[in-house]
Amino acid sequence: MIRLMLLDDHALVRTGYRRLFDAEPDLRVVCEAAGADEACACLREREIDVAVVDLSLKGASGIEAIRRILQRNRAIRVLVLSMYDEPGFVRQAFRAGAIGYLTKDCEPDELMKAVRSVAAGRRVLGEGLASAVLCAEYDAEAVLERLTPREFEVLRLAANGDAAACIARCMHLSQKTVVNHLSAVRQKLGADNDFMLMRLAVRHGLVSLEQKGPI
Repeated sequence: MIRLMLLDDHALVRTGYRRLFDAEPDLRVVCEAAGADEACACLREREIDVAVVDLSLKGASGIEAIRRILQRNRAIRVLVLSMYDEPGFVRQAFRAGAIGYLTKDCEPDELMKAVRSVAAGRRVLGEGLASAVLCAEYDAEAVLERLTPREFEVLRLAANGDAAACIARCMHLSQKTVVNHLSAVRQKLGADNDFMLMRLAVRHGLVSLEQKGPI
């Protein structure tokens, strides 16, 4: 039996996935979480084989959640199930420790197969993502690869308008550490000011123009 944790901040979404997984004879959802803190609490109470993680969470994203989950138990296999199909998110999820990545428009059969593959320690990349990631490797603008997963997460939160103090609380860091990460991000991306940083965030899909208005 493969024991699953669902990490998604929408209860209705978790309910739908739970029904799909629990209908399979070899899969069982043993806990659900809406955020990284709840996920870490689950680890203290349950034995988990595979964590199915959404990247779009309230507060710290799934990328930070992946890091924290694996920090507590390196044996857990992580499968990302996200609406994001941008290569930057895919690469950062793998760098954080995920071994599988699917988008939420995948077919149920593909999801079940991916969970079983990830549980066996095999890397999984959803249909259509592999070519996009490969092309991005040769793209001169694939600058987000220069960032560590933690720097990527700080940038994502800052681009969405969170203040350094808020980011510090979400990521369980000191405010000074967050400021230092932002400084490193600006240096690595060649952004002299916050306006340039926002432009880069929009270009690479970390935040949309609809969310933030004209840039």
